[in-house]
Amino acid sequence: MVTELAEAGALTPQWRRPFETVPRHVFIPDTVWVEEGDLLVPVDRADDEAAWLELCYADESVITQVDDGAPALAGRVGREITSSASRPYVVARMLAALDVQPGMSVLEIGTGTGWNAALLAERLGSDKVASVEVDPVVAARARWVLGQAGYEVTVMTGDGALGFPERAPFDRVIATVAADQVPHAWAEQTRPGGRVLVPWTTDFHNGALVSFVVASDGTMRGRIIGNVAFMRLRDQRGKRASLKRHVRDVPDARRSFTETHPYSVLGEYDASLAIGLKVPHCKLIVTHEADGAYTVWLVDPWSGSWASLEHRTDAEKFPVRQSGDRNLWNEVEAAYRWWDGLGRPTADRWGLTVTPEGQHVWLDTEDRPVSR
Repeated sequence: MVTELAEAGALTPQWRRPFETVPRHVFIPDTVWVEEGDLLVPVDRADDEAAWLELCYADESVITQVDDGAPALAGRVGREITSSASRPYVVARMLAALDVQPGMSVLEIGTGTGWNAALLAERLGSDKVASVEVDPVVAARARWVLGQAGYEVTVMTGDGALGFPERAPFDRVIATVAADQVPHAWAEQTRPGGRVLVPWTTDFHNGALVSFVVASDGTMRGRIIGNVAFMRLRDQRGKRASLKRHVRDVPDARRSFTETHPYSVLGEYDASLAIGLKVPHCKLIVTHEADGAYTVWLVDPWSGSWASLEHRTDAEKFPVRQSGDRNLWNEVEAAYRWWDGLGRPTADRWGLTVTPEGQHVWLDTEDRPVSR
């Protein structure tokens, strides 16, 4: 795994020894889950250790908890991922982006398995690392495993959005959970000039890594530097979209056509990112058919509005259905046109500023605010 990460350019020389020293499988629970369709099926180390180890060292995330620790279906089968061990490639890239140096102190938001905290402790020393985990069972296990591995990292059970004021200030803060509204507490607990690394998300788009620098007045400002996807802070989860629960009154849906290809709007990272800035409370689901056709679903679980767009190979226009108070496809298409009119800015041209009053999104160095 370490060799592959180094060859892929994700593992910097400063982080190679910690990755070689801290075995990932030690931190992975004996039961993990794999996705089978819409279900999450358990894999037990006791039943198939080889399969379990393969999951531990593949360059993929590992599902370590479902349904907040209480699997919803018989046989410990789950419906929703609620905790995971991040993909090693992403862990390596984020640690490199954190730009931490010996002697610095780090706060981690979202302990999870404890592997990321152990990597930090291996490089900086256990006394320089503190971590916060909202789930008491996950926190207790991470605390125990870290101790067994020789890392006396302080793991606090609590709401990561509040940070860890008792140990502040920190030189660096790294969040391993996503935030829509970035908590200002993380800036307040970081020394001026310090860095805060946050996976930032919207209802529509999950996949932007923002690197902030904290100013002397407690404001932090940062740009998008990469593409990562994480589960949200627990108090920012919002609502999960479901076709079964939320797509209703299909025969009465408003019908139209569009000549806009769905991939242009939804499949391009930069377009999807921009649409998420303009269209709130809109979740994306795609269903596929055996012949290569697919349907794009836009769902607002809060209002019950939904839209669908059917894609067929070689079609020149695509049928659209919309239902509810919102015309979700119209909103998404308008946001796409807005992004196109801006000159199709790439992700690295967007940034966020977080103050005690809230946050705003901006484009380029002109700090042009974007309403959300």
